[in-house]
Amino acid sequence: MSTTPQVTAILGAGVMGEALLSGMLRAGRPVDSLLVGEKRPDRASELVERYSVSVVSNLDATKLAETLVLVVKPQDMGGLLDEIGPEVRPGQLVVSMAAGITTAFLESRLPDGVAVVRVMPNTPALVDEGMAAIAPGSHCDDDHLAVVEELLASTGRVLRIAERQMDAVTAISGTGPAYIFFVVEAMIEAGVHLGLPRATATELVVQTVVGSAKMLRETGAHPVVLREQVTSPAGTTAAALRELEIHKVRAAFLAALEAARDRSAELAEGS
Repeated sequence: MSTTPQVTAILGAGVMGEALLSGMLRAGRPVDSLLVGEKRPDRASELVERYSVSVVSNLDATKLAETLVLVVKPQDMGGLLDEIGPEVRPGQLVVSMAAGITTAFLESRLPDGVAVVRVMPNTPALVDEGMAAIAPGSHCDDDHLAVVEELLASTGRVLRIAERQMDAVTAISGTGPAYIFFVVEAMIEAGVHLGLPRATATELVVQTVVGSAKMLRETGAHPVVLREQVTSPAGTTAAALRELEIHKVRAAFLAALEAARDRSAELAEGS
């Protein structure tokens, strides 16, 4: 029995598309089992030089691949589906990584019975620490989900969810890195304000975030427990946390995530 991987085509070679491509190659996926669909000649040349991957038209990629990974902006998804739809065939798997694009929308633009999986990735996939949530369409089974899990495992962790939860996932992990970067930026600026050189403040903050995340993952402890371990009665941490509560940081995060969730739902409705 042949163990040759089926051909996977990545349509859209932006940041996330390249992250998936490079992750699969680092994980040992043969380059001749991968295709990239890219219209820009300069970008195509760059990818060929960097990865020795075959870069073809979207239509050719669709004809040649068993799995199609659509990595375009939400506003470009309709045009891409119109372009490749006539060439999509039964038995192919179509994977969408576009925010707010529902499996129902994808299925309505593709031939009947084509299996569709919706994915919400995030940018830490660039360093193989991504968090991707996947949801099946109406013609998708466990085997299809397993294929997608294998693809995405090369760039981080994968979690199966119900599609109705996807807007919340988008708000938490899809856009979540931006919140972390925002907090890091604010802490660095505060460090400069307190008299530290910017390079020193940056190193202190970045390593603190990396170490804290590692503690969360490796100890499995609840964040409240870890926070309390740092917080001495009437100490410096308690004074800082009091200010965060006064300024309603928890409420601000809730409002921010609700806004992101609502915007994801609007994208799904075509707004």
